[in-house]
Amino acid sequence: MSSDSSLQSSAVINEAVQTLRDGGLVAFPTETVYGLGADAKNAEAIKKIFTAKGRPSNHPLIVHLAAPDRFDQAQVDWVPILANWARDVSEEALKLINAFWPGPLTLVFKKDKSVLTDLTGGQDTVAIRAPSHPIAQELLRKFKGGVVAPSANRFGKVSPTSASDVRHEFEGMLDLMILDGGDCEVGIESTIIDLSSGDKAILLRPGAITPSEIFSKTGVKVYLPGDVKANELTEDLPKVSGSLKAHYAPTTPLRLYAPGRVLDALSEFPDIKSRVAVAVWDSDSCLGDDGHPSAHFEEVEVPSDSAAFASRLYRSLRDLDQQGWDLILFPEPPAGEEWDGVRDRLQRACFGSGPSSSSHVSN
Repeated sequence: MSSDSSLQSSAVINEAVQTLRDGGLVAFPTETVYGLGADAKNAEAIKKIFTAKGRPSNHPLIVHLAAPDRFDQAQVDWVPILANWARDVSEEALKLINAFWPGPLTLVFKKDKSVLTDLTGGQDTVAIRAPSHPIAQELLRKFKGGVVAPSANRFGKVSPTSASDVRHEFEGMLDLMILDGGDCEVGIESTIIDLSSGDKAILLRPGAITPSEIFSKTGVKVYLPGDVKANELTEDLPKVSGSLKAHYAPTTPLRLYAPGRVLDALSEFPDIKSRVAVAVWDSDSCLGDDGHPSAHFEEVEVPSDSAAFASRLYRSLRDLDQQGWDLILFPEPPAGEEWDGVRDRLQRACFGSGPSSSSHVSN
């Protein structure tokens, strides 16, 4: 069951809300990627997500919330909204929330005792975010509760950034309702910051919101896991979505090449050398005619702007994966934390890519 309209009617949203209340699954757009949603208070519905995705049960989910639609307040009071999910919501956390919610920022807290361990992977922490996509906002407001929503794709594969991607992933799953909100704007998953491990904010997954942006807007310093000594943490860092070494992976082998080293990259993989798709920066000249004696190249331009690159990354990987190439080569992203999110996704995609990627992602 799905709707093809890019602007969902109120009646369709109401149907989606009822589907969630009845324990069903609803795929819906966020500004990052499409999520596969279920009622975060319904253990049986949560199990359906793990089954549909083929996701390990110890891999935690993110709870999506929305503030009530009220026009009489200048700033949302998130404390009562979070009360049923998180404990120890610090002043630092509220600074991040007020600066970046709704938006592509996920925060990890110590969980309230009522939060189901089915969604936390058995951990004592819970990850929460407030998506900014208007359809996600309306769905969550009308549902009046939390919705867990990992990316709406088979576990470990390339994340979906359109409703058609979701249909392709779950073809034949007739009872899945899909809300079509067009293409996702951000294009990669949210930044994840851990606030549960002591008095430091720690980056667990890079995304569109960078530590520098967080510091400039809130004064909160974000640390990398390697910057924090073990004795400064109350316990080990929590496991979060997208933290496996292999993830976001196409079936076609994917590799990265250093600037000006396309042919060198190809020579490293002599067993994969007939048809090669080479992503090149839109600001670069073409590869030229020297080529490689045993390979047919086709160039695909990718944006040299980090935000535009992120927005199109999964679309490019999905399209290339369906075109029958023997190898996909992408340029290594430049240095700089604005590129850290896509660098993270590309490195995990490379590790998990190839015909045996289903076995990679389970390890």
